[in-house]
Amino acid sequence: MKILHFSSATTWRGGEQQIAYLVEELHKEEIQQWIYCPQNSALADYCLFHNLPHFTYSKVFSTNPFVAFQFKNLCKQLEINVVHLHDSHSHTFAYMSALLGNPTPLVLSRRVDFPVQDNWLSKKKYNHPAIRKILSVSQAVQDILAPAIVDKSKLAVVHSGIDISKFDTTKKGVLRKELNLPPSTKIIANIAAIAPHKDYYTFVDAAAIIKRRHPDVLFLIIGGDGGEQTNIEAYIQSKKLAKDILFLGFRKDIPLILSDIEVFLCTSKEEGLGTTLLDVLACGVPIVATKAGGIPEIIQHQKNGLLAPVGDAQKLANGVSTILCETNLTQAYVAQGKEMVRAFSKEKTAQKTLAVYKEVIGENNP
Repeated sequence: MKILHFSSATTWRGGEQQIAYLVEELHKEEIQQWIYCPQNSALADYCLFHNLPHFTYSKVFSTNPFVAFQFKNLCKQLEINVVHLHDSHSHTFAYMSALLGNPTPLVLSRRVDFPVQDNWLSKKKYNHPAIRKILSVSQAVQDILAPAIVDKSKLAVVHSGIDISKFDTTKKGVLRKELNLPPSTKIIANIAAIAPHKDYYTFVDAAAIIKRRHPDVLFLIIGGDGGEQTNIEAYIQSKKLAKDILFLGFRKDIPLILSDIEVFLCTSKEEGLGTTLLDVLACGVPIVATKAGGIPEIIQHQKNGLLAPVGDAQKLANGVSTILCETNLTQAYVAQGKEMVRAFSKEKTAQKTLAVYKEVIGENNP
């Protein structure tokens, strides 16, 4: 079996981490794999550091025909059995390559919880015969995608997975020491890029309510600028919360600092699945989150966390107060979370994905 993973992302976010986990697990199964990604991308750097077989291309723009030609030749040269497309632009390039005569079967991952664009090109791209399977990261994503897909048998749900073993809940104090916080201070944090769909306005609104009830709290925004940091900083200033909400930027030490957080507050208005929530559960941190996208497939209300409607700062704040005040209830949520997160391991994700590859190859060789 020869698999080519096709990515068009230049930065490192959740999708790229999923590629890394998948490649790592399939390597254990002795599956031959290559990664095809943009020059100077975070994924290309990852491949170089880990000595992974890969090829790069100059993306330039999302419909560059030279990439489609190069991709077609690469599939032929390597005798690829299945190409796994990991994002929208790689899908476009592969579709162009199929139009140029590339016969290689395609498996597409869909991670976003918004509908396919209602235009001729999108409908053709998603329903091209070369697309053999479309793997949604949650049932919510599949439900949104399904109306655009003619052959529903192509649809399957494969939840994203995490490396549960990297979370050691016994190590505490790293973040508190860095910020010089007294033991009485409670940390409430979100870990997400500062982008529109993460809805940090609601995070700030909830923080204002929580601060009035619980003076000894500190709010942390942990994530890189996704285009909205300046606006969120201004909004925080307008709420007079500049001393109460800190920006820590993008961090690579999340497993080390998670245990210092008392409550994880996720305010997303769109979320394909929310793999950060899996990390948080594995680390034993209680969660209050919105009902966006695939989040309810991870967080079950009043079982392993608390949920609130999207944009409802009051109910999110109420949830945080419950977590801070009702210790026995919180401990029960944490215990349930640690148990259920085992179903979302990177090993299980890889096994399900490999089964899809085998199905596609079997269709090609009846």
